[in-house]
Amino acid sequence: MKVVIGTFSSDAKCLQGQVVIGVDEAGRGPLAGPVVAAACVLGTAVLAGLDDSKKLSAKRRAVLEPQIQASCRWALGVVDAAEIDRINIFAATMLAMTRAVAALVTELGAEPGQVLIDGNKTPHGRVAEWRWNARAIVGGDALEPCISAASILAKEYRDRLMRAAALDYPHYGWERNMGYGTAEHMAALQVHGPTPLHRRSFAPVALL
Repeated sequence: MKVVIGTFSSDAKCLQGQVVIGVDEAGRGPLAGPVVAAACVLGTAVLAGLDDSKKLSAKRRAVLEPQIQASCRWALGVVDAAEIDRINIFAATMLAMTRAVAALVTELGAEPGQVLIDGNKTPHGRVAEWRWNARAIVGGDALEPCISAASILAKEYRDRLMRAAALDYPHYGWERNMGYGTAEHMAALQVHGPTPLHRRSFAPVALL
């Protein structure tokens, strides 16, 4: 189990039952690396330019991430490749979201009124530890600022993990493809085989 807790702004709202947490994940599709979920409560400062992290340039995300970290309350949940292989990627995504929200709620010292999750499913009924009122919103990372902020935090953190992993496993181009199955990555798999960070339950890796 891994969670990452952010440094918090004192102006982020944390009244019992009035907290709205936004949640999004990064890394469901790659062949290597973890899946990362972020949970975020917006502060009172208005952050301009929040959007789905996939629609933002790397330069823009790099600007927004520290602004979010400084003005919001947030936490991250991480599920590594071995655990993904053991429980499957969907269950791992739900678990990462649960870890992120649980860590954030503990730090807030208050239960949320609602958790808004990007997508069409929530961990409710899928992860035993999930206990919060949740609403799934398709395209929520472009519609709800708290989900947009979570999307950016999850994406930026995971990208850093993959760039660091690329130093240990330099053949796969993870600093560029972040573990996705690009032609470069697939060619390297054929030559060098999978690493401990590869998801062996994913077909392109399992078939090697």
